[in-house]
Amino acid sequence: MTLHDESTTPPAWSPESIRAEVERIVQLHESGEIPPIVQLGHPVLRMPAADFADQLDPALLRAFLQTMREVMIDAPGVGLAAPQLGVPLRIAVLQDLYESVPEVAAVREREPLDYLEIINPRYQPIGNRIAGFYEGCLSFNGYQGVVERPADIATTFRDVDGSAVKRNFSGWQARIFQHETDHLDGTVYIDKALTRSLCANHEYPRWANPGITEARAGLGF
Repeated sequence: MTLHDESTTPPAWSPESIRAEVERIVQLHESGEIPPIVQLGHPVLRMPAADFADQLDPALLRAFLQTMREVMIDAPGVGLAAPQLGVPLRIAVLQDLYESVPEVAAVREREPLDYLEIINPRYQPIGNRIAGFYEGCLSFNGYQGVVERPADIATTFRDVDGSAVKRNFSGWQARIFQHETDHLDGTVYIDKALTRSLCANHEYPRWANPGITEARAGLGF
């Protein structure tokens, strides 16, 4: 345990300061660097992100989305929200094209998810089906925990061209969409996790089964 008595005040975010931060991140990426993913403790991860309302011009928005996509792939991850780069805007990118063991994919209802950009996303459950599985987060390095989530959701969002989209997701795709959209509300998966399920990445192979039955018995959650 360490003691820190320094006090800092989180910055106030205006449309101008958001644009300036996005320009900085894009320029960093264009210089050949991968912008860092912010970790828990950064205030932007705990604040509601602002609805995207053309704070960025179309060219800068596209450049930012491309930067987000490459950061996500480099991590590697299956989703990334703008607050994870320190930007409080309701923007996220999703993609899950990784190979999965067929048995695991079947239990988790994991289907490939082509690259998707979601702006101002919202979701709500469809029906009462709930699924619990381990999740990790690029902003909470080193740990995974079980989160119980609606297995079927209805979503709304806009695409990069401003068109309104309505789309339903199920299974693992629904989990990814919820995880990233939660970031835009200042929520990280550990807020919803069954805390006794939490395990360090190097311990996770003990529980890396298609389902969580053995983890429930072994960790008591």
